[in-house]
Amino acid sequence: MFDALIVGGGAAGLSCALVLGSAGKKPYAQDKKIGIIVHQRTSHLQSALFNNVLGLSPGTTGISILEQGKDQLTDLYPHIEQIEDEKVLEIIQQNDAFSIITNKSTYTSKLVVIAVGYTNLFSIKGLEPYIEPHPRAVVEKERIWLKNTNHLIENGLYVAGTLAGWRSQFAIASGSGAQVATDILTLWNDGKDAQVHDKI
Repeated sequence: MFDALIVGGGAAGLSCALVLGSAGKKPYAQDKKIGIIVHQRTSHLQSALFNNVLGLSPGTTGISILEQGKDQLTDLYPHIEQIEDEKVLEIIQQNDAFSIITNKSTYTSKLVVIAVGYTNLFSIKGLEPYIEPHPRAVVEKERIWLKNTNHLIENGLYVAGTLAGWRSQFAIASGSGAQVATDILTLWNDGKDAQVHDKI
């Protein structure tokens, strides 16, 4: 049983995992089991080139960020379980938890974060009732979002990144994932505002 399972290893998903991982020594997070299904094949970062992102050297590629993000997560927060080479097929709510069915296995988690792309090729069964046309994308592109309020679809089910209704900018998607992580940390901290800062 995971306490939180992130679906998607792009900007939003990896950012969410890094912030959750960084709270590992906090009393409210130290015993939590956290995982991320790092499926990246359909990530828009596969073809991205960054010249306009604060903190990234001009010419940084999305592919390098995908690989470095997984390495960063492994090196800094090895307690976050990375699940490779699996694609989520269905999510089923069961009482106070969710079953996450992939092409290889089934996982159970109290909280789920959906952080995959916003194309109309979205195919995770169980989430169809929340799919609507994307509010910030041109109609011709047929982008979608999962209807939510401040990233929360329903109790225990979150969405982050472009699929949450945000524009397709790397910094926005990353910030969305970080926001969801701090919302989860706040939940674990009995509703008291929680965020994690590293200092020199």
